[in-house]
Amino acid sequence: MKFSKLGNSDLNISRIGLGAWAIGGKWLWGWGEQDDRQSIETIQHALDLGVNWIDTAPVYGLGHSEHVVGRAIQGLSEKPLIFTKCSFRWDAKGEVTPSLAAASVREEVENSLRRLKVDVIDLYQIHWPNPEDQIEEAWETMLALKNEGKIRHLGVSNHSVEQMQRLEQLGHVTSLQPPYSLVNRDCAESILPWCQQNQTGVICYSPMGSGILTGAMTRERIDNLPEDDWRKKADDFNEPKLSHNLRIVETLKSIAKRHEVNVAEVAIAWALHHPAVSGTIVGMRSPQQAEGVIGGGSLVLDDQDFALIEACLVNG
Repeated sequence: MKFSKLGNSDLNISRIGLGAWAIGGKWLWGWGEQDDRQSIETIQHALDLGVNWIDTAPVYGLGHSEHVVGRAIQGLSEKPLIFTKCSFRWDAKGEVTPSLAAASVREEVENSLRRLKVDVIDLYQIHWPNPEDQIEEAWETMLALKNEGKIRHLGVSNHSVEQMQRLEQLGHVTSLQPPYSLVNRDCAESILPWCQQNQTGVICYSPMGSGILTGAMTRERIDNLPEDDWRKKADDFNEPKLSHNLRIVETLKSIAKRHEVNVAEVAIAWALHHPAVSGTIVGMRSPQQAEGVIGGGSLVLDDQDFALIEACLVNG
């Protein structure tokens, strides 16, 4: 496993981190029913393979993802870095509402520390800039929590350049977490260059396009996704985008065959090639899935590979 420094922080992260969205189980934006025991086995196996950080959020499964991560890392002689977030709260009915008010952020940090069973959070992030008029209030609160020793570094997720510039005036933005993959390249135009210029590390999420770029997704499998899997209604898994995305997958298959790797590893390696990207968040729900993606952290694509990919993207 290769490692990179995250921005100008002291965090040396593996090029692949474990994303814990799916293991949160059933909720509005869930991936269907999950097996907690298998999730714990997957986390521990990924750590054995060289992954040294886990990215989660309170809202994933309405607290359940953090609980599972906390159980998985208990008793380990060498614990991974823990990244989590704030901005979404839920009530007894499971209805989610956004809040970045100071009191809410403080309460979220305490709840995350309790669920994760850790004394400090290595990277604490604003999940979404919503409500946008509260991002400065949240950031100032997070800076105070850093001074209190409850969080080590401050980051954001899904923020624009303008929003990061506002926060940068108050305190450095250590990292950004944007979506970035062959089916979602929007952040490459201005966001990633800004991060490079400002020593803000990037840990991109969904490098495999939430599964569409793994090579395992067929029209039949998509049709048979559980009704409570959010991808069932996602644009990338439906026409008119689906046909284009599956053509990209065919190109990735030819590259994977030449390198003798998995299609998913090619998709991950493509995202990691951008010089602004320090690491990728990769969802893993079984030890087998972990083994099938881990090579993406060290795979180096060549000019021929990039030419094939570019031709596919341009020609549709």
